[in-house]
Amino acid sequence: MSDIQAKMRETAKDLLEKGEIKYVIGWEKGRFPNQSPPAFITSPEDANRLAWDDYCLAGTSKYLLDDKFPEGKIGVFVRGCDSRGVNRLIQDNQVKRENVYLIGIPCAGKKDPDTGEMAKKCRECTHPNPVVFDVLLGEKVPETDKPERFNDVIALEQKSPDEKYEYWAKQFDKCIRCYACRNVCPACNCRECFVDQYQVGWQGKQNNRAENQVFGLTRAYHIADRCVECGECERVCPMGLPLMELNRKLIKDLNELFGPYESGVDLEVKPPLGFYKNDDPDEYM
Repeated sequence: MSDIQAKMRETAKDLLEKGEIKYVIGWEKGRFPNQSPPAFITSPEDANRLAWDDYCLAGTSKYLLDDKFPEGKIGVFVRGCDSRGVNRLIQDNQVKRENVYLIGIPCAGKKDPDTGEMAKKCRECTHPNPVVFDVLLGEKVPETDKPERFNDVIALEQKSPDEKYEYWAKQFDKCIRCYACRNVCPACNCRECFVDQYQVGWQGKQNNRAENQVFGLTRAYHIADRCVECGECERVCPMGLPLMELNRKLIKDLNELFGPYESGVDLEVKPPLGFYKNDDPDEYM
């Protein structure tokens, strides 16, 4: 058993025994060695189910939306990506900071269960350490801004308009509109998603290139300055769409237009599209 896993179990058990939290969200071992799905621990006796290994890939922050008005505090194990997701929910007024107890875990990266290599979302991570926490387990790991995470975007920008369209058209031809990307994303927290509207003029229900493009592009623009770059959307897509290329194109453009900004890192910093300034660049209009 790793030191972090032992500390996770000890911390969760102690908090539950003292009644400081109602339950805790973490990870446990699945049916197979390369599976460590989310776990919801409600009693001290079950704290030994908690696991920390190479396959704790799934994010934890989005589950807070399932209990927006808890009777007690919710404990959440958070890495850098998870903590940014929690901040995103707080800044969107979906979660109150006083309702969560954040147990931070520095994360050097997790493995792809299919290949056994470091997961793509982890290779591109800029904040492996939690950006907010109530208690931290373990020592922090080195951080970098990972400028190479924009390499795919830069390569696409060099293509002609027709080549770009053809590339994305082929991607959205594969989309089956399962909405897994929306369901897992902490920035997708609207009370009712536009794709669930039935009024004429909203998103159509057909599964074809045009409707898939409307969904994909509308969602990308909706979270343009709110994406925490957790990579969960691309990880869970059953059709393998390179969704983070689309998200990072918008992040790159916003950084060039409005200056450097990383969503979910600092609650005091407003998203560039969330407020208006007189010196905003006209090029964006």
